[in-house]
Amino acid sequence: MPVARIRLLSLLVALSSGAALATPADDAFTALTTREWAWGLKDSPQSATSVDVHDYDDQLGHVDEASQKARLAHLGDVQKQLGGIDSKALSPEQQVNFTIYKAQIDNSVADLRLHLYEMPMTSDSSFYADLAFLPKAHPFNSVHDYDNYLKRLGGIPQYFDEYTSLLKQGLKAGRTLPRVVLTGRDKPMRDVAELKDPKDSTFYAPFKTIPATFPAADAERLKREGERVIKDAVIPAYAKLMKYFVNDYVPHSRQNIAATSLPNGKEFYQQQIREYTTVDMTPQQIHDLGLSEVKRIHAEMETVMHEAKFEGDFAAFLKFLRTDPQFYAKTPDELLMRARDIAKRIDGKLPAYFGHLPRLPYGVEPVPEAIAPFYTSGRYVPAAIGGKESGTYWVNTYDLPSRPLYALPSLTLHEAVPGHHLQGALAGEQGEQPNFRRYSYISAYGEGWGLYSEHLGVEMGIYRTPYEHFGRLTYEMWRACRLVVDTGMHAMGWSRDQALAFLRDNTALSEHEITTEVDRYISWPGQALSYKLGELKIRELRAKAEKQLGEKFDLRAFHDAVLSLGSVPLPLLEQHIDAWIAAGGK
Repeated sequence: MPVARIRLLSLLVALSSGAALATPADDAFTALTTREWAWGLKDSPQSATSVDVHDYDDQLGHVDEASQKARLAHLGDVQKQLGGIDSKALSPEQQVNFTIYKAQIDNSVADLRLHLYEMPMTSDSSFYADLAFLPKAHPFNSVHDYDNYLKRLGGIPQYFDEYTSLLKQGLKAGRTLPRVVLTGRDKPMRDVAELKDPKDSTFYAPFKTIPATFPAADAERLKREGERVIKDAVIPAYAKLMKYFVNDYVPHSRQNIAATSLPNGKEFYQQQIREYTTVDMTPQQIHDLGLSEVKRIHAEMETVMHEAKFEGDFAAFLKFLRTDPQFYAKTPDELLMRARDIAKRIDGKLPAYFGHLPRLPYGVEPVPEAIAPFYTSGRYVPAAIGGKESGTYWVNTYDLPSRPLYALPSLTLHEAVPGHHLQGALAGEQGEQPNFRRYSYISAYGEGWGLYSEHLGVEMGIYRTPYEHFGRLTYEMWRACRLVVDTGMHAMGWSRDQALAFLRDNTALSEHEITTEVDRYISWPGQALSYKLGELKIRELRAKAEKQLGEKFDLRAFHDAVLSLGSVPLPLLEQHIDAWIAAGGK
């Protein structure tokens, strides 16, 4: 074993055993991260609100080119300061923190240098659609809170103008999303721009629930101001943005779907791979791994198909699953009730598999109507820190014939528990960690854990029919296919139709899901790779622990160990589990 690896393993053993070896270098690193955390909150007011810091609740923040250049200069200086800290002189705990923080800064600097900010949207998320969540994210406990909210609403026209300038820069430089994934994405704008009554706006909702304890005069003033600012500022801002988006931006956006077709495209795609997977793999290596996984999972799917006693070939079975009414809810409420039933069944199993469970509960709600048509089948939405709401497991009730019930157990295990809610809530409750770790999310770890959770559902007894088992496999196959189609489209010249056909031939996903998913991969290069690569690493680490610990292996303790550091890069997770194994699995 290399000396450097032995040294790091010994440090992680010391860390996991609670040893504290404070060093003078710790003070310099802590001072830097504390200072930069405060800078980051001021630089991103909406993020500050989300972590229960309310000094900037009257602001939306700035995104114009001058702000982006200032951000790059500032974070570039932070890079230099980190380079001046001797990481070997840090205490064990701080060495782990340093590794995570340096990766965060390096990725931020790389994204800014590559002008990622000129493409401020994906096929299912955008700066203009995300603002619809402002009423839920903002506090409304006092008249002052409402006045801050009014100022934020009043800032939307400038906010959109700054984003429009970035879109224009991107268009000029050839740095846009492909046209095929922009078609129809004006709906969230149109929903606001074409409002006849400001009181029907999502943005007006908080004014309908003003606390009765407010003075009557203040309550009436706030309602009037809310109606006025939505009518005079918000609606015209959305209308102006929509006009530019529909008439100028979309018609002139690029037609080539490959990330490598962008300026500095190969560098950009490799950076996205590094950022989302935390490992250094080439597109070809990932593509080949994906093909291998597809072959393995397909064999398992064939076995389950035979267990279901289906008479016909694989293609016929997929058609049966996509079209038979028994597999689909008849109403949105039925789909939501099924999801809630599965979620509660899982809740009852958790103590047998985890030693530590979060205090924060979660709810099950439909994906908001404004974004549902182009949104994925479900997603977890974390609770605002310090807020009065739980985490939320979103289930997409749009187009029910594309939401198979046999896939619902996998979706619930992934998005709710023991997937994103359990992992995210535990991380948020680990108050001893520095803020830059407590509130961060590393896709390879988080999505890898979510996919691992789907597989854990087999041991938990969540899948009750061959069709539900096939649903799990089709979800795993879906993530394996991502390794193939993401690299295929972005680095190997695959067309959108090739990617659609590959998912169509290998999964039981509905046609609607296949289309929205492929468009998501086109618009968000690299992110789709994180799921399977993360899951494979966690399963590899579990197998290693089971083999080396033998009868001492405790599954609950292993899960607690995986979750104990919060969201971390995969190499650091591996080092942590190696140290945990070396310490006897304790």
